[in-house]
Amino acid sequence: MKYSGVLKKMITENASPVQYYLDMESDFINMNQLLDKTIEITFKKYQCLSCGENKKIFRQGFCYDCFYKMPQAGDWIMKPELSKAHLDLEDRDLAYEKEMQLKPHVVYLANSSNVKVGVTRKSQIPTRWIDQGAHEAIEIVEVPNRYLAGITEVALKEYVSDKTNWRKMLTNNVVDLDLKEEREKLAPYIPQEAKQYFIENNTETEIEFPVNQYPVKIKSLNLDKTPNYQGKLKGIKGQYLIFEDGTVFNIRNWEGYVCELRIQNLV
Repeated sequence: MKYSGVLKKMITENASPVQYYLDMESDFINMNQLLDKTIEITFKKYQCLSCGENKKIFRQGFCYDCFYKMPQAGDWIMKPELSKAHLDLEDRDLAYEKEMQLKPHVVYLANSSNVKVGVTRKSQIPTRWIDQGAHEAIEIVEVPNRYLAGITEVALKEYVSDKTNWRKMLTNNVVDLDLKEEREKLAPYIPQEAKQYFIENNTETEIEFPVNQYPVKIKSLNLDKTPNYQGKLKGIKGQYLIFEDGTVFNIRNWEGYVCELRIQNLV
C-alpha cells in the first residue's frame, strides 16, 4: 500500500488509547492501524504550507519568505506574552491576531517527562497535551486572552520548567505526580491580573498512548540527512512515530515535506 502527500501534524482523537490520523491529501490514514507494520518513508520534495511552492522549508512548514510574513508564524505564537491584539495593536494581521488571541486561553501543568507549564487556547485542550506526549495534565487558570496567559506562564516558569525532555518522554522514563498538589504550590505566584481566573476543584486529565514498545536508545530520523528510511512501527506518542530499531520520527518537525509512505503487510 502506497500513500503520498505533504506532511502535516497528525490529527488526534482523545480515546483510550489516543487515535492518530495522518492527512495525506487524497488519503486519510488511521496510524494506529499501522502498529507492527513495516513503513518505508521517502522524501520527495518541499511544499510550503502557505505558498505551496517547492522551496526549502525554514520553520513550522513554511518557506523562509512565508515564515517572516505569515501571521501564523508571529513571535506571539511562541511567546504569548508578546500578544498585543487586546491593545488593538497589529503585529502582522490584526484581524487574524484578534481571532486567535482574544479567545479563552488556559495555562496548564502537563507531565510528559517532567512537570512543565504551558499555554494553549481553551479549544485546543486536550489536543495540545496529546501533541506534547503528556500522560497527565491539569488546568491552572482560564483567562480571556493570550496576553494574560503569556504573562502568567512567564511568572510561573520561574518555579517550574516550560520545556519537555522529549527523550525521557519517548523512553517513557516518567513519574506520576499529583498535579493538583503541584498546581496549589504555584498559586501564590500567579500575577495579580490573572489571580481571579484561578481554577479550583478541577481534576487532572489522564492520557493513554498507543505504544507497544518503548525505545531504550533513541535516534531521530532527519529527512535532510536520511531521505529514505524503513522500519517497523511500534508506537505513537506526542507527534512522534516510534520504530522497533529505536528510530523516532517527529511528524511536526517535517511539516511541508512531501513524502511517500509504503506500508508492508497491510491487508
